[in-house]
Amino acid sequence: QVQLVESGGGLVQAGGSHRLSCAASGRAFSRYAVGWFRQAPGGGRDFVAAIDWSGDNTLHADSVKGRFTISRDNGNNLAYLQMNNLEPEDAAVYYCAAAGRLTVLDGQYIYWGRGTQVTVSS
Repeated sequence: QVQLVESGGGLVQAGGSHRLSCAASGRAFSRYAVGWFRQAPGGGRDFVAAIDWSGDNTLHADSVKGRFTISRDNGNNLAYLQMNNLEPEDAAVYYCAAAGRLTVLDGQYIYWGRGTQVTVSS
């Protein structure tokens, strides 16, 4: 089992920056790829970014490419999502998740956090 807890959500102005954290506990965090997903009110759960176990390979959704960056610190069982140049459309509940391999497919993620709300004011 891997337990994931997101933190860092809050209210941010459009154009601003913010960093989300995902803290993991339980089985070896470094064995898993980590993904960030988001869900806006009335919408589905969308892929945002993912990073493999080593941190050497990442994937970012087109909608956030060049603005968001995923990273991880295996020594401290942490993953991050750095969000720059935030737009009102980025407002959502953000979830981190762990999977056996690097993937954009939410169905392949085994463990999920409970989410953290990001609100973007225009």
